[in-house]
Amino acid sequence: MQIESENLDKKVGFFLSGWLWIKGLIEKFFAKLREIAKQIEKTAKDDPRRLIHSLKVGVALTLVSLFYYCQPLYRSFGVSSMWAVMTVVVVFEFSVGATLGKGLNRGMATLVAGGLGIGAHYLAMVAGKTCEPILIGLFVFLQAVASTFIRFFPKVKARYDYGMLIFILTFCLVAISGLRSDEIIEIARKRVLTILVGALTCVVVSVFIYPVWAGEDLHLLVAQHLDKLGHFLEGFGERCLRTIEESDNLVGLNTVLDSKSREEILANFARWEPGHGKFMYRHPWKQYLKIASLTRQCASRVDSLNAYLNSKSHAPKEIQGIISSMSRESGKALRELSLAVETMTRPSPYPNCHVSSLKAASKNLNSLLKSELWGEHANLLQVIPVAAVASLLDDTVTSVEKIADAVDELSSLANFGNAIGGETTEDKSRNGVVTLVGIVIEGSDQVKKGQSSGLQAG
Repeated sequence: MQIESENLDKKVGFFLSGWLWIKGLIEKFFAKLREIAKQIEKTAKDDPRRLIHSLKVGVALTLVSLFYYCQPLYRSFGVSSMWAVMTVVVVFEFSVGATLGKGLNRGMATLVAGGLGIGAHYLAMVAGKTCEPILIGLFVFLQAVASTFIRFFPKVKARYDYGMLIFILTFCLVAISGLRSDEIIEIARKRVLTILVGALTCVVVSVFIYPVWAGEDLHLLVAQHLDKLGHFLEGFGERCLRTIEESDNLVGLNTVLDSKSREEILANFARWEPGHGKFMYRHPWKQYLKIASLTRQCASRVDSLNAYLNSKSHAPKEIQGIISSMSRESGKALRELSLAVETMTRPSPYPNCHVSSLKAASKNLNSLLKSELWGEHANLLQVIPVAAVASLLDDTVTSVEKIADAVDELSSLANFGNAIGGETTEDKSRNGVVTLVGIVIEGSDQVKKGQSSGLQAG
């Protein structure tokens, strides 16, 4: 009986451990499903256009699959119908510009390479059966070498790299398949037509069903980066006065610094797009890249300014207040410029007097650094960080001026509209610059009065 009881306990323990193992697997499975569901929800909420794009791809693939479902179409094109499906899979991109660029690249490359491939086939046939494979191999070698080398050209790489790749592929397929088939023209015709139909389907669905314009994304991205940089500068001004302890804007600044690749990709796609909304044909997309480049240069200087906050040595309150005011007002000017770009309002002409006033502000700040404010026995380690910040802030103000000029140039090239209410956003940003000049001059006067009072008291 004891032995039977022990065997029963072993069986119960075995089944119990097995059940717990299966239960653990089920719990892990459902936990994984919940995690996937949360990821799907987050991805859809972050940008609902991703879900719409997925639906559009499904619609395009369903349309081109009619070549197989519809018997008359399948009878006309046969197995070549699969090229339409393949074209949709590789051509359909997130934005209209990317889809148009790939579609036109694929269509033109297929037409040109198909024609050249047929020409190479017939030219090789003239030489006879013995020389035909040799000539075809020579033609394939020459076009592959030439096309691959052309792909390294910067402009070709940026806009036509995919087309060159399809050119190489199509030429080889048409020219080589002609060695084993007497219906080379019919094969080329079917493939070219199905590829063109697939590319056209992608373009039509992309343009007419909730289009995503790369140009609009670039426009908003440049404006957002100006706003992030301005926001950081305003926060820097507050931290100089120690009114806040930490800043959450460093992540936004790093986003600006690392944005070059994305901006160039969007600008390349935007050039393929037709005129739409406020973005008419031949919109100055290169100017956006210029503004973005100046913004990154300004952000690199601002990033260096951030090291000042970690310094244990601080400037006298008078100089600290001026630096804080200059950075805050520069930030406000950038945010107003961001609003001008975002709303596409025409800024007023940049007066030369503002440039000279900014230079005067820098001179006043430098004169404060050279004044007796530091005392006779000032610590060199205390002076150097503040002088470095003043130099970087001077460069930052210069960068803000360049950005303002670039925005003004963009408004002229893109024919921005006038702001409502008489005063444009650019006027406000210029007034912000003038305000910071006044603050610097006023601070300089106060310091000089304090120094003269001290001398009289002595």
